[in-house]
Amino acid sequence: MYVKLFLGLVAALFALFGAVALANPIGMAASLGVEVGGPNGAYELRGIYGGVSLAAAVLCAGGALRPSLRAPALWFLIIYMGGYIFARGAALLLGPAPTSDYIGFIAFEGVVLAGAILFLRASTPR
Repeated sequence: MYVKLFLGLVAALFALFGAVALANPIGMAASLGVEVGGPNGAYELRGIYGGVSLAAAVLCAGGALRPSLRAPALWFLIIYMGGYIFARGAALLLGPAPTSDYIGFIAFEGVVLAGAILFLRASTPR
C-alpha cells in the first residue's frame, strides 16, 4: 500500500517538473541561477529535464498501478537517483559548491533514493 503511494507521489512530482521544464526550460533554469546559452540550450533542457522527467513519471505511475512494474520502477529510481547523488558528491569534490537553491533537489534525490531502496528491500522475498 505505501509503495503505491510513494510511487504515485514521485510520479506526480516528476510529471510536474517535466511539464515545467518542457513548457519553459529557460525560465526553469533561470530560477535556479543556471544560464542557458546557444541555439540548442532550450532544446537540450526540454529533452533532458522535460522528456526524461515525464518518462520517469510514466514508469513510476505504472509501478503504482501495476504490480508487475513495481520492481522495475523502484530499480529505476535507485539507479537514476543514485546517479544524481553520486554526481553531486563528485561535483562537491571538484568544486565549486552550488548555491542553496539546490538543497531541495539534493533532498528530493536522497529521500527518493532511500525510499526506493527501503521499498525494494521490503518487497523482496528472503
